[in-house]
Amino acid sequence: MTRKGDYEKRKPVEPDSKFKSTQVQRFINRVMRNGKKSTAQRIVYSSFDLVKEKTKQEPIEIFKKAIRNVTPLVKVKARRIGGSTYQVPIEVGQFEGESLGSRWLINAAKSRSGKSFSEKLASELSDAFNGQGTAVKKKEDTHKMAEANKAFAHYRY
Repeated sequence: MTRKGDYEKRKPVEPDSKFKSTQVQRFINRVMRNGKKSTAQRIVYSSFDLVKEKTKQEPIEIFKKAIRNVTPLVKVKARRIGGSTYQVPIEVGQFEGESLGSRWLINAAKSRSGKSFSEKLASELSDAFNGQGTAVKKKEDTHKMAEANKAFAHYRY
């Protein structure tokens, strides 16, 4: 956060070429490593194809519901008050929540055992769509931690 007042928000991301969705394009950008966008696109689109084969549904709808299922509403932030550190629950905005959720999805897919990253991502997306998987568990753990530390909510800034 800047101390000198408001800041200019970045220009919005252009929609992706296949689904015309800015949400998918932001997800591709988060998968991307070392500036290799075409590789990231190939990984995401092939995982969408695998999801379509498995579930026989539109992959964009599965993707959107999976992101919705892993998007947190609250998170905890460490705040130091009088020599002790408290985990203070704070609400998460829609954009930041989506960002956290997609990051958790990608990291959960990376930690899975499997053949290729697109297969791991496809299985993590289908698990998140069904309300299971590591990313959904991470969201639930975050919500539990915020609920447990609700007493420190008055330390919010």
